[in-house]
Amino acid sequence: MKDYKIILVGKNNTIIDDIFNYLSDEYKLIYSSLRYEDMNNHLDLVVPDVFIICLNGENRDDINKLSELKRKLTRMETSVFIIGSQEDCNNFQRGAVYMADEVFVKPISVDEIKKGIAAFLAEKECKKKEDEELQRKLDELKELSRRKHILVIDDDPIMLRLIKEHLNETYDVATALNGKIAYKFLESKKTDLILLDYAMPGEDGPTVLKNMRDNNMIENVPVLFLTGVTDKDKIKTALLMQPQGYLLKPIDKDKLIGTIEKFIG
Repeated sequence: MKDYKIILVGKNNTIIDDIFNYLSDEYKLIYSSLRYEDMNNHLDLVVPDVFIICLNGENRDDINKLSELKRKLTRMETSVFIIGSQEDCNNFQRGAVYMADEVFVKPISVDEIKKGIAAFLAEKECKKKEDEELQRKLDELKELSRRKHILVIDDDPIMLRLIKEHLNETYDVATALNGKIAYKFLESKKTDLILLDYAMPGEDGPTVLKNMRDNNMIENVPVLFLTGVTDKDKIKTALLMQPQGYLLKPIDKDKLIGTIEKFIG
């Protein structure tokens, strides 16, 4: 069972004692006085799953203090239970509207309270998992629907413009004239694939690729070298960097798109 944390407050010491006696083996139980500062500090220290108010004739000031915690408890996703006589529960709910997630009306046994807490938490956990699964599916749909991004690194402005024209109907394309510009881009943005010129002045393609990998800029991002080099030995050297592939210049549009589609669709 998950290590749930429960804060207990209120004037009904009998119920509080019973809960400590019968539930302490299954939950982490913490007692707090009804002083606002005490309750507020306990919430900060513990961040409980459940906040149980054991009612026994609490007055208007007590209920107002508890009501002031409502926003904080909601933000912390802490469930609020109240236990008390029908009169005490009614008074509390009139003074702290919509604060209680679950109401246990006396007479009620500790065993019934225990079962009620367990059932509520199990349902809450199930709902949380369902919400997480729904969000995961929504994120997947969002990912599928967005246009894939490609970063092109080449020192030739004409080549950059040509590749962008080839790709911009299907992909979002960013361009960089050298490695430094590419690094700056990757500091704050993500890309789905990189087209990297092999031969550039200053930092060449292999150096740029090594720097991006060493600095964890492109984890799981496919990289394709762009090269006009046809010498077999130089191509072998490029492949030692283990890019996902390479394309020879001049760039053929159909081959370019076909190769990219193999990696990012």
